[in-house]
Amino acid sequence: MAEIGKYNVLKVVKDLDFGLYLDGGEELGEILIPRRYVPVNCTVGNELEVFIYLDSEDRLIATTEMPEATVGEFAFLEAVSVSKVGAFLNWGLPKDLLVPFREQKMDIEKGKKYVVYIYLDDESRRIAGSTKIEKFLDNLPPNYHVGQQVDLMVFNQSELGYKAIVNGMHTGIIYDNEVFRNLKKGEKIKGYIKKVREDDKIDLVLEKPGYGKVDGIAQALLERLKKANGFIDITDKSPADEIARRLGISKKNFKKAVGALYKQKIITIEAGGIRLLE
Repeated sequence: MAEIGKYNVLKVVKDLDFGLYLDGGEELGEILIPRRYVPVNCTVGNELEVFIYLDSEDRLIATTEMPEATVGEFAFLEAVSVSKVGAFLNWGLPKDLLVPFREQKMDIEKGKKYVVYIYLDDESRRIAGSTKIEKFLDNLPPNYHVGQQVDLMVFNQSELGYKAIVNGMHTGIIYDNEVFRNLKKGEKIKGYIKKVREDDKIDLVLEKPGYGKVDGIAQALLERLKKANGFIDITDKSPADEIARRLGISKKNFKKAVGALYKQKIITIEAGGIRLLE
């Protein structure tokens, strides 16, 4: 069954001058894909992967263009206009995404970017967005283990640190004292579960907890050495803030990575820095 706001693989059932009609099943019926989106040599009987939405006249339309996100996902989008019904955000399709006033956590301003959740209004069948993203999160108990890699999207910053969406389902926090580079709102990164607390709150880190993370950091340090012609003028005597600024890791993890590379006889440690052995 075809779904609005999702990608669907549908069969072509009619070929007309202005486009093709696709079989959307009993519920949606035949859906037009305008000629400008039709791949070359596509005709009746072929199957197409398309995105389905309602156009400005509330007609079902299929397109091979890809929006920034689909229904049930989060995206970081720029507001392009504000009207009496709400704000419109550019999400990569000809028809901008409406965020109704009732779904705005704060007043949206033209030209600014916002993290939004994309949802389908069941009554109107229109796709819309909401900046009240936390109401769409933490609706299921978290089922993660310590050290598990997860997909994160940064959506806010507090006095404690950065708040992030975890796997599109939960909220978590990366504490300031464990962040060694600037994170931006809307940024998508990989992270790790540090702890799931008794109240189901999730603590996150950007480096794998425990000694298991050394391999990855050591490898990254090795790559930096190669790009720097085999020498980096940083040692374990260097200030922690300089190591964090230049390498994006903590001084503790820098020392572990250097130790691992040194034991493997990949580098030598000099008074002014570390050098890659030939």
